[in-house]
Amino acid sequence: MKFDHRFVLTVSEPSSRMYHADGVTMRIDFLDHMLRVALLHPDIPLLPTWSVCPGDRDCPLEGRDKLSLDGFCTASPAVEETAEELRFRLADVDFRIEHRNFRITAETKDGILYQDRDGLAYNFAGELGDGSVHYTRREEGERIFGLGDKCGHVNKAGQSFALGAGDAMGFRAESSDPLYKQLLFYICENRAGSYGLYYDTYSNGRVDFGREHDNYFQPFNSIRFEEENMVFYLILGSTGEILRRFSALCGEMAPVPEWAFRYCGSTMEYTDAPDADARLRQFVAKCEANGIRAGGFYLSSGYTQIGEKRCVFHWNTDKIPSPEGLAAYFKQHGMEILPNVKPAFLTDHPLYDEMAARGLFLHNRDGSPALFPFWGGMASYLDYTNPDACAFWKDQIRRTLAERGYRNIWNDNNEYDVWDAEVYACGFGHEIPARRIRPLFSYLMSRLSREACLEAGNDEPFSVSRCAIAGTPRVATTWTGDNLTSFEDLRYNHYQAMTMSLSGFYFFGADIGGFAGPKPEPELFLRWIQYGVFTPRFVLHSWKPGEPATMPWLYPEHMDAVRRIFGLRERLIPYLHKEMERSVRTHDPLIYPVFLIQPDYDSESDCFFCGDKILACPVFDRGAESVSVLLPETEQGWLLRGAGESIPGGSRVCVPCLPEEEPVWFIRSGDRID
Repeated sequence: MKFDHRFVLTVSEPSSRMYHADGVTMRIDFLDHMLRVALLHPDIPLLPTWSVCPGDRDCPLEGRDKLSLDGFCTASPAVEETAEELRFRLADVDFRIEHRNFRITAETKDGILYQDRDGLAYNFAGELGDGSVHYTRREEGERIFGLGDKCGHVNKAGQSFALGAGDAMGFRAESSDPLYKQLLFYICENRAGSYGLYYDTYSNGRVDFGREHDNYFQPFNSIRFEEENMVFYLILGSTGEILRRFSALCGEMAPVPEWAFRYCGSTMEYTDAPDADARLRQFVAKCEANGIRAGGFYLSSGYTQIGEKRCVFHWNTDKIPSPEGLAAYFKQHGMEILPNVKPAFLTDHPLYDEMAARGLFLHNRDGSPALFPFWGGMASYLDYTNPDACAFWKDQIRRTLAERGYRNIWNDNNEYDVWDAEVYACGFGHEIPARRIRPLFSYLMSRLSREACLEAGNDEPFSVSRCAIAGTPRVATTWTGDNLTSFEDLRYNHYQAMTMSLSGFYFFGADIGGFAGPKPEPELFLRWIQYGVFTPRFVLHSWKPGEPATMPWLYPEHMDAVRRIFGLRERLIPYLHKEMERSVRTHDPLIYPVFLIQPDYDSESDCFFCGDKILACPVFDRGAESVSVLLPETEQGWLLRGAGESIPGGSRVCVPCLPEEEPVWFIRSGDRID
């Protein structure tokens, strides 16, 4: 009967239990500090996961069973079951699950920590619409963090967001939605403690943290997405512990080479120019002439042009006569090049007909390639769930890039703008509408690029992906995409960075100076570099037609200031690299908001931790000449820029800081970063 589903126990094991009602199965798995809940429709196949991969295991290319317990540390709590409910205690939290409608309540000594909405919380029989639906209790004053790269303030309570990824060029960091990441993980803090929720899905939907109200129910948060089966993890612990446990749930991050922490150049202007080779070599010369030690250059897609079209894996030898020679030149000067690759092939690409004949693209019902607008033409997306397409991609990466000296890859434009339900993917032998797994293609693309570079001899390849899901850090880093140039967007890019850190993305950054929009004025230019010094990815990148590229020498009259700030970054690189190695080992974020270690600290603060030792205090306001900061509590005290007298923790200090100066930062007394 709809709205009244009475679940009956059918399978009981020490670490798992299964219940049935009205053709629906509910399964719970007891894990270390986690409860996994699955709502299953027996007549609908359960999709694999590519995100959950605990321990040191490799996720199979074709995915892993979403209900697998391989790699998990399971728990076996004592349970009490009556005709009305199930009770158990897990990680010092008391759980009660009502058999009617499978309503879950979790309580600590301080009250209700987590609870499904009253009435009906799950979409068992279509009462709540299509796909999966989950309603949870909302508490007044709760704080919510996470969801990937979502815009706005760090605390997402009261907001509503789309679940999806798209090409959001020139996005407003305060309000644009959706952006480039698709990650349904968040942490909720309330009066009883903290809990995390991760929904293991790649389908489109919406999450609401208080915009929606309904007269017939208590205040609630809600999740809706297209996939009919639902698997989610309820993660227990403090906010920091939940973040670490979620990161570990998704597997070990790929190591980041030290050079990737150095300044890397990037601009479409150089590779779109007819003399691209000369412009790129001039970049090396200008860095050396200005005393800048660069780690590499992000090679935009202009190197692939045939006329005005961009054709991945094609080298325009009019622009770059010797790709091998260019790579060798950069290598001689201690720099790497990351060529841009895209997953869409224009219909006039030299390889298109061959690829179409082999069935390598997402396809229509009749097997013909599906077509989409893409960069000035119509194109087809490569289907990375087709083993033949996977082999093709790796072969092209090896032959056209890695074997020519390009063994680090920039995976771009991989959000897969596919909405048509009649466009299909191979699904590794289980055909599926491609829109159901849109962001998954970005993970598979990045994974195959990394594997090709490994096979070509780079034992520590650096891969970057614009679109990302949970699990992407195993194979690639990311960045915040094509941001906008303004003081306001600089501040909200900072909030976005804190949000990403609280979502399990640990190596990332924004395009310093802004990608789209007007040329940054000198003050904004310098303030953005001051801020960028403390972010993992340190890349100036832009596309501003009619304006010069945003490079370190954009304002020659401020070159002394640029060298001064870049010099601080160079001094920090060994520290940042070491802290990144710690992040890989412990699953702690590299940069993070202060409240993660001092819960009562302002979640929207301008200052943040860079590694475990440095407190970074940037300036985000036009015309400001100083920084006011409340120093976090610590017995050690703080040293301004690592020197001088110790300042007690809990003190509020005001430090002068002009745009031309080294940014404001503190280190705990007694700590060292060398």
